[in-house]
Amino acid sequence: MRTLADMSASEPRHILAIDQGTTSTRAIVFDDRGRVVSTGQREHKQHFPKPGWVEHDATEIWRNARHVVGEALADAAITRHDIAAVGITNQRETVIVWDRATGKPIHHAIVWQDTRTQDAVDALAAEGGVRRFAEKTGLPLATYFSATKIAWILDHVDGARERAEAGELAFGTPDSWLLWNLTGGAVHATDVTNASRTLLMNLETLDWDDELCAAIRVPRAMLPAIRSSSEVYGHAEPRSLLRETPIAGILGDQQAATFGQAAFDAGESKNTYGTGGFLIVNTGTEPVHSDSGLITTVAYRLGDDAPRFALEGSVAVAGSLIQWLRDNLGIIRDASEVEALARSVDDNGDVYVVPAFSGLFAPYWRPDARGAIVGLTRFATKAHLARAALEAVAYQTLDVIQAANSELDAPIAELRVDGGMVRDELLLQFQADVLGVPVVRPQVTETTALGAAYAAGLAVGLWRDTDELRELWAEDRRWEPAIDDATREHGIARWHQAVERTLDWVESDTP
Repeated sequence: MRTLADMSASEPRHILAIDQGTTSTRAIVFDDRGRVVSTGQREHKQHFPKPGWVEHDATEIWRNARHVVGEALADAAITRHDIAAVGITNQRETVIVWDRATGKPIHHAIVWQDTRTQDAVDALAAEGGVRRFAEKTGLPLATYFSATKIAWILDHVDGARERAEAGELAFGTPDSWLLWNLTGGAVHATDVTNASRTLLMNLETLDWDDELCAAIRVPRAMLPAIRSSSEVYGHAEPRSLLRETPIAGILGDQQAATFGQAAFDAGESKNTYGTGGFLIVNTGTEPVHSDSGLITTVAYRLGDDAPRFALEGSVAVAGSLIQWLRDNLGIIRDASEVEALARSVDDNGDVYVVPAFSGLFAPYWRPDARGAIVGLTRFATKAHLARAALEAVAYQTLDVIQAANSELDAPIAELRVDGGMVRDELLLQFQADVLGVPVVRPQVTETTALGAAYAAGLAVGLWRDTDELRELWAEDRRWEPAIDDATREHGIARWHQAVERTLDWVESDTP
């Protein structure tokens, strides 16, 4: 591996990160100090064919990726010759199945939020419970993860299962889809963080597990090779805008944000407020299996080094709750308006929103739950509802942090935060209040893309090691708790009362 001392001033000093998210695809150019140089972004359509079903058009995502790469390069006034490597980060668990010969998807991508496979999950859990595969995978049985979505596509597209068994079809999460297309179909691979979210990878071997594949009915022939998070996987195809540029970093979005926050040591953590909310705590070189509803996952692996593991608390609805206020209820015109509306009242008016739109994820794992607004009186206004929505995001984060604290040798002493919602300072103050610990926002909040850039840069020698990356992290602002214990405890108790009201809704609604 090259070091900085080996690199001349004429060699490329930028990294391009492609951040393929749930609602949009972005390309961000970073310089060698980890600073944002330019950005391109394009949203893709959300498809909701039935209640609980969420799909994306993978062809649209690839088209958008090419567009935003060109936009970012043009905005930075640079070319591929200035790019040392490309990193990829992506929405995890989302399933794409495509034809190896044509490169065309055989079905819309099934998104991580989709709940159509609940019957299949229940059938698998009938023998051994929801933790049937947890010892191997670190994951409970849930519609969240990829494997049952893959099986659904194979069972519902004519001839797909036979073609998959014959090796004619390929599966990938969006990282694999982008890597395949960037390399002109030359490389079908994923990294260990994305593989660890499928329910098909064994945490001990870091390889696909034949028993798991057989139980969930996913042919191994369609699965990508599992690689580390930082290595040269291949090069952009010669006809592309990035031709011959190495693709050298892949991390699932939440692991990428952890890497971008420089949480490299055991006990270090971050929380991302995006479409959902995601706490990750680095647990070191050994997996820690949770008894409190958290996920055991791979944090990252650099080259041939030992992998780092993590505990994760996954919340399904965070930023998407604000989108719901805008798109479904129409009480705001733009997401940026929610903070001002929430600040127009002193408190939530005893209104609580529990956004269990597709059940509750960690630490509850209750697919039977559905969303509820409780505590409504004639006093309540749309401002109280806006404030309750922001508070719901913080309370859900509290739940997963309390679960993490019960598993750790020492409780989380401060929370590093990132994601689109961290521009909302009322949210961050309330988060500090309910947690009772400081909340810290970094100077570079694009930590998901930054983590992918760091992984790619390490692979090609733009940065030496994680110690150098740690030195690049800088604090922007810190929020300290500002409420008394009695107020905090009252709000938490009311929140948990509200959560109880959402449970068992699916069963009670069944004729």
